[in-house]
Amino acid sequence: MKFLSAYFEKLGRHFEPGRPLEKYYPLYEAFDSFLFGSSKTTSLSPHVRDSMDLKRIMSIVIVALLPCVFMALWNTGYQANLAISTIGLGGPGGWRGSIMALVGCNPSDIVSNLVLGALYFLPVYLVTLLVGSIWEGLFNLIRGHEFSEAFLVTSMLFALTLPPSIPLWQVAAGISFGVIFAKEVFGGVGRNFINPALAARAFIFFAYPAQMTGDSIWTGVDGVTAATALNRFAGMTPGGSIDQVSFNWLQSFLGAVPGSMGETSTLACLFGAFVLLVTGIASWRIMFSMLLGGLLCATFFWLRGSGVNPMYAIPPHYHLVIGGFAFGLVFMATDPVSAAHTRTGQYLFGFTVGLLAILIRVANPAYPEGVMLAILLGNVVAPLFDFFVIQANIKRRRLRHG
Repeated sequence: MKFLSAYFEKLGRHFEPGRPLEKYYPLYEAFDSFLFGSSKTTSLSPHVRDSMDLKRIMSIVIVALLPCVFMALWNTGYQANLAISTIGLGGPGGWRGSIMALVGCNPSDIVSNLVLGALYFLPVYLVTLLVGSIWEGLFNLIRGHEFSEAFLVTSMLFALTLPPSIPLWQVAAGISFGVIFAKEVFGGVGRNFINPALAARAFIFFAYPAQMTGDSIWTGVDGVTAATALNRFAGMTPGGSIDQVSFNWLQSFLGAVPGSMGETSTLACLFGAFVLLVTGIASWRIMFSMLLGGLLCATFFWLRGSGVNPMYAIPPHYHLVIGGFAFGLVFMATDPVSAAHTRTGQYLFGFTVGLLAILIRVANPAYPEGVMLAILLGNVVAPLFDFFVIQANIKRRRLRHG
């Protein structure tokens, strides 16, 4: 490694200002930083030195996401294998079927589930990574900016929020929109005011609703329908009990239900929350206040009841384990760029997002998942929360000091 590091250091002279390859410095820096870490570190006072930098932060977030990735592979394969075994098919069609002929399609076999799930998830993730990196690289070369490891997290978050059957060209269109119009037009890394991964998913959701809604998109098997837990609640008889839904609380908590590939398991999200909180990367204030806002809103609707809207019948503790609430709480709402930054602002931001998520989910049964829109709306008003908090602090100081 020392030889390779010395070679890259020597190679880097050709990319210095005034040299022939100057405009390609961002590409060189991206490979150098990825392989050896950043050479730009602080060594003099008054700065505090520690072992944390952007690269390590992004690496820790990826580690926190690994259980969700594992569940994306296992549950996607499990749902597909379960559908295949239920209707008596020999296996999935196309190139996936050729590979699964070697492994078998058995929903009780963890290897079979993981392999089949990977055949759905990996193409989506690779397209996201490739197309998004091309756009990021293009803008970095034009502006002379360095590459950031932040896109590794954005690409993984985006892929985890998608259904397994989504066409790959729509994946490319979605991540292109998110990178260009939610981040790069505002200046690039650290200057976006909304979460790029959520903006990309929202674009696909509203531009191509047929591939993002309905019951036929969650198993990946042609001709097989499987409603998510939220859709099944929305389809209950008004005024009835939740016993009409075949998914129980434990199944939803573990994540063995149809849904977006990486959002179904609250248990996996809890592991991610533990990692992010212990390392101090995510704000516990946002997580706590979003949880509180969601529970209070869900409790209000549950106690009020409705003879028309079946979503009112969902108990508050069910709201925490169905849909993308847990995933949004842990990984999306806590985005340090697009969330509020002041302590009081973080409480207000999280509470608003949690309340809006359940309000949209329950009050509009035609759109039972409100977490995505709630976080995007929260991103828009987050600067206002910080502004009013700062102004209030300034006013108090003026009064205190005469």
